[in-house]
Amino acid sequence: MTDESLPRPAVRQLRLVVEADDYDAALAFYRDVLGLPERIAYADGEDDRVAILDVGHATLEIANPAHKRAIDDVEVGRQVAGRLRVAFEVDDARVATDRAVEAGAALVAPPTRTPWGSLNSRLDAPAGLHVTLFQELGGEEGVPPGVVTEPGAGHDPAAGGR
Repeated sequence: MTDESLPRPAVRQLRLVVEADDYDAALAFYRDVLGLPERIAYADGEDDRVAILDVGHATLEIANPAHKRAIDDVEVGRQVAGRLRVAFEVDDARVATDRAVEAGAALVAPPTRTPWGSLNSRLDAPAGLHVTLFQELGGEEGVPPGVVTEPGAGHDPAAGGR
């Protein structure tokens, strides 16, 4: 089956909307520290503000409770994440983690090499988000030893033919 024969997804964009009590601090952290470009910002007076930041490529990772616990154990060594964790792929996890901490994020776990070949850190970041910063050490997402693709798993259009 070629990519041309696959149906076009109905969803065009993933937009995660985060309420930030300290809007300016959150905007400075995600835009200026993590480097997410501002696509557009709106204001209706001084009290009603929003900025839409571009994260490049987005995916939605659905995990069952056992997988969520396993990832927390690998990356942190204990259960820390709630039901929502935001992960950002970065070029250098150590540098990005240091910058994030210097900008006020609380370090939960330092950059740790995972069995799937990435370097992941955990932070409690502005706007109440629990964040993973990850660097793919092999250039693309890996699969840990012993893990198999589930039967019937769909084609990943982001994989470029993998």
